[in-house]
Amino acid sequence: MANINVKKGVIGILTGGGDVPGLNPAIRAVTFRALREGYEVIGIRRGWAGLVDMVRDEKHDNSDNYQRLSEDVVNRAGRTGGTFLHSSRTNPGRVSKNSVPEHLKGQFNAEKNDLTPEVLKNLAWLGIEYMIPIGGDDTLSYGVRLYQEGVRVVAIPKTMDNDVPGTDYCIGFSTCITRTIQMTNSLRTSAGSHERFMVLEVFGRYAGFTAMLPTMAGAANRCVIPEHNFDIEQLTELLTHDRKKNPSRYSIVLVSEGAMFKGGEMIFQRDAADAFGHKKLGGIGDLVSEELTAHSPKFNNGKKIDCINQKLGYLVRCGDPDAIDSIVPMAYGNLALDLILNRIHGRLVVLKNGRYDNMPIDTVTATKKVVNVKEHYNIERLRPVYQSFEMKPLFLMTSELG
Repeated sequence: MANINVKKGVIGILTGGGDVPGLNPAIRAVTFRALREGYEVIGIRRGWAGLVDMVRDEKHDNSDNYQRLSEDVVNRAGRTGGTFLHSSRTNPGRVSKNSVPEHLKGQFNAEKNDLTPEVLKNLAWLGIEYMIPIGGDDTLSYGVRLYQEGVRVVAIPKTMDNDVPGTDYCIGFSTCITRTIQMTNSLRTSAGSHERFMVLEVFGRYAGFTAMLPTMAGAANRCVIPEHNFDIEQLTELLTHDRKKNPSRYSIVLVSEGAMFKGGEMIFQRDAADAFGHKKLGGIGDLVSEELTAHSPKFNNGKKIDCINQKLGYLVRCGDPDAIDSIVPMAYGNLALDLILNRIHGRLVVLKNGRYDNMPIDTVTATKKVVNVKEHYNIERLRPVYQSFEMKPLFLMTSELG
């Protein structure tokens, strides 16, 4: 039922955008702490979509849109990957005509519709006093919008790209890096057996952290990232040299999905864009493989070098969280409750230089977080720069303070 009076109030929580390991531990942490502090917790299902599709009628079945959370519910899911609340890339500020719920089609019939007035009514109908969105810059940018509309919002950063501004760490990043290293090392056996180049496409639309960190850790010889348009002949020459030096005669490059050839553009799977204006990336690894093979005779005494080409994709975002993505979400969830208990909102919980903190939520939309090429990426060697490590943060290059 809606509008139930509870001791302290009602907290809403949702997960939006791509799934990552660590979401369920964050939901668990928020729910356990909130219930024990006297709050009720409502999980909004399917990201912002749950608040768009909701029907404000107690007789209507809204089970696809929200559920009341208990310790038993979140405890079962808290050790697992993904999000049991489900997710979507819905942007309530830009809902296409075809996606407007049936009960609202009479009111909203433009090609793009701002359903924020309905979202606000739905939050009020549920009695939600604080909203905790967990997501990347797209999901949280709408959290900023709600905050500007007067909603009490405390945000938690999540994305395996680790590119939410204001924080050194986003939920999902560590597991992504761990899996990338593990799978790259497993695929070495095939690359070595066939004496080939190995091209692995990894996530990273605008930021190359998911390619940089595994390469720095020794998983790959080279990496190409969105922040620097690469020259394919330069990459071919470097990989051919790496292959020749290797007794097993193979070399490896990690390719961010948003990486671009010199003079080229991002490679998309299709032209259609999501509600936040992003087209689905994918295919740069295929093109890099083709071009490496085509250019290889020039640097290999006229002999062609074939490629093993693998898109890691969802393999790095599925399954259980690693230790960091089990601990950090727990801390983030409790940090969010610390703020709520102190009647503080409009904040983003963060990790900064190894310490938990919080920032203004509009930091999410005020800037972009990308690899500092000048400081961390060698454009001549197409790989991370190794310099002084003293007083650097845990993941070395993910702090905006440098």
